[in-house]
Amino acid sequence: MPPLHRPFAPHPTRRRLLTVAAATAAAAALAAPADAAPWPTTIPLPNGWQPEGIAIGAGPYAYLGSLADGSVYRADLRTGAGRIIATGPGTPAVGLELDGRGRLFIAGRQAGARVVDVRSGATLASYPLAATTPSFANDVVLTERAAWFTDSYQPVLYALPLGPNGVLPGPDGVVRLPLAGDWAQTPGGAVNANGIARTPDGSALLVVQSGVGLLHRIDTATGRTGTVDLGDAAPLTNGDGLLVTGRTLYVVQNRQNAIDVFRLAPDGRSGAFRRRITAPGFDVPTTVAAHGGRLYLPNARFTTPPAPDTPYSVTAVDA
Repeated sequence: MPPLHRPFAPHPTRRRLLTVAAATAAAAALAAPADAAPWPTTIPLPNGWQPEGIAIGAGPYAYLGSLADGSVYRADLRTGAGRIIATGPGTPAVGLELDGRGRLFIAGRQAGARVVDVRSGATLASYPLAATTPSFANDVVLTERAAWFTDSYQPVLYALPLGPNGVLPGPDGVVRLPLAGDWAQTPGGAVNANGIARTPDGSALLVVQSGVGLLHRIDTATGRTGTVDLGDAAPLTNGDGLLVTGRTLYVVQNRQNAIDVFRLAPDGRSGAFRRRITAPGFDVPTTVAAHGGRLYLPNARFTTPPAPDTPYSVTAVDA
């Protein structure tokens, strides 16, 4: 199939100076006073929520899906308050990605994918992804031309091609891209492809293979994969959510209660380990999103049996 990605002052006047001064004053007025309450580092979620994915847009709001029923919760990062904005279909919501049009793309495990309008809570579209079973649509990333989903049980990526102005495809518009090259699928129900992100230069995708702890670079035109050279870094065992900001890669390792941080080459073919981030509040964090110099991670608490009254939360740490 064809690739779905794109290879990627006048002199001041008195009026202008006054305008700049006014804007500066306005910005200062919007800044939090010294005695204002700091943004919380722990954000509570509804009891029994069972979070996994998180997405944050330009505004100070985090969106979190529920593994229990697929509902979506919006949390205010400034106050920690929140509410359910979309009732789920009764199937899980796993990985999430928010676009600039207020649409939340949701990986739904065996149920495929759906797209939710975060303003109205309406489901805009639903898509079966897998052509074979078992399947586990786990995570999602957006490029200019597609939403890409991983499948933890099948050696394939799924794409929802986006038309002009982000138009969603029809129900039969799913593209399936088999993985080749260095990819070696682990059989027997192991978690294979999990978190997904773009390379810093946007030329390819990065996917972590959880069970074996490898990071792969995937050509979306061919499906060919190459193992990313991370030097002497330990295997990314239980690697889950990925986040790339600039040339920095954050890899959540859920059972280790840690984030490993790497400096990537622009094309994503290699990287160097920089540091590990841990926090007392981590309780099997799964995915990560960033806002205002912080990383936000939902605690899935996979080692705690879920019940309707089980508490869940999001932990924030400095990036």
